[in-house]
Amino acid sequence: MEFEIEFSGHPNVRSNHQKTIEITKSDHLTPSGDCIVGVCAALGCAGLPEDIKARLRVPGSHVRCTITVGGYEFVVRGEGHPDLLLEDAEDIVMRKSDYVCPRTLAIRCDKASDMMPREMVALLRDPRMRGRLAIAVD
Repeated sequence: MEFEIEFSGHPNVRSNHQKTIEITKSDHLTPSGDCIVGVCAALGCAGLPEDIKARLRVPGSHVRCTITVGGYEFVVRGEGHPDLLLEDAEDIVMRKSDYVCPRTLAIRCDKASDMMPREMVALLRDPRMRGRLAIAVD
């Protein structure tokens, strides 16, 4: 099962956080938001379909998040967890750690925003650029 979310770029995309990667519904981004790779997302964790949420909460579930922009793809693999809240209306965060909060989509991810190819980051600094986050849960 796969679900897609569209988002936009922003001039302040830095993508240099070593532990997380995030997209947000907000249209505002300061340079300190260094894990954020997209703004104006169609939804946050709370807006995900209930069947995706249920799969994310299955112990041992595998999550594949594919960020696509301008012909480039960046794949982040992580895990779901029974304690995922998936209640935040604004943000979706993928984490390398085990930390769970209402914004957390996946934990124990194999990548963070600092690993995104710099060509993709350059594209995401253009506010006219549209990206897509595809979430697949096994």
